[in-house]
Amino acid sequence: MREGKEVTKIQELVYELKTEDAMTDHLISICPETQMAELRTILRENKISGTPVVQDGRLVGIISIEDFINWLADDGKTCPVKDRMTSRVETVYTDDPLIKVVGKLDRFGFGRLPVVDRSSGLLKGIITKGDIIERLLHKLQIEYQEEEIHRYRASHLFEDIIADSVSLHLDYEIGERKIEKGGTVASSLKKTLRRLGIHPDIIRRASILTYEAEMNVIIYAYYGEVNVTVSPNCLHMTIRDKGPGIPDIEKAIQPGYSTAPSWVQELGFGAGMGLHNIKSCADELEVTSTVGEGTTLKVQVEVGDTCI
Repeated sequence: MREGKEVTKIQELVYELKTEDAMTDHLISICPETQMAELRTILRENKISGTPVVQDGRLVGIISIEDFINWLADDGKTCPVKDRMTSRVETVYTDDPLIKVVGKLDRFGFGRLPVVDRSSGLLKGIITKGDIIERLLHKLQIEYQEEEIHRYRASHLFEDIIADSVSLHLDYEIGERKIEKGGTVASSLKKTLRRLGIHPDIIRRASILTYEAEMNVIIYAYYGEVNVTVSPNCLHMTIRDKGPGIPDIEKAIQPGYSTAPSWVQELGFGAGMGLHNIKSCADELEVTSTVGEGTTLKVQVEVGDTCI
């Protein structure tokens, strides 16, 4: 593996885990008609610094200790929380990957985000930075022994096979242009590579670059496929899509360069890090693209010291 290509387990998990895996579903919430004078007691007794405002199960706002302090400073006249709450609230969905939550918390500087069910629109929980850290540590503890068992090279799989060369081919389709489906292929590939005994460090890199490529297909293209060849010393991956293509590949690989539509960026994606992250995880990357037809990524991730 080339120097600088290591991917940590934490980085892998924030791509793999969903918001619902880390959120707190035991909610302290209030209704819009709750009086501001009651808010201090609610926050103090529950040891929280803010709470969602909910009506008929749907989030209508959020009120914080800062809102309460500002209310006192203004004059502290009796009024319901609906008059002082923030009604334009950033939220995340239960099925969003944690990488999106981390991005939103960092971008807006929030300490928490309400979690909403995508289909019903109902408030399901709340997620904080502390929730994410706690869940990641718990997941690391659970998977530690399993990873230790599988810490050997993929060549072990082929030791008993007598042939001049051996390889295994895996094919996946990216057919649905739905953000919530992002990560399906990456997750399937990760599980397969684990069962093949691929080294965990290699799996992390492969799953992250596959996730990024998969999201690029969903956001920009009409259809895509991922073809993986596993050999004793190397993973060869080809990601092809049918779509608008990339006019300037060199510019597209630069971190932060994005042509994602506004609706994608509003969902927390399209930050212009996809190809850059793929390049960071790969030992070799070749990008070819034809405008109006599509894009092909050829990726190589070394499993051993040499690649067959």
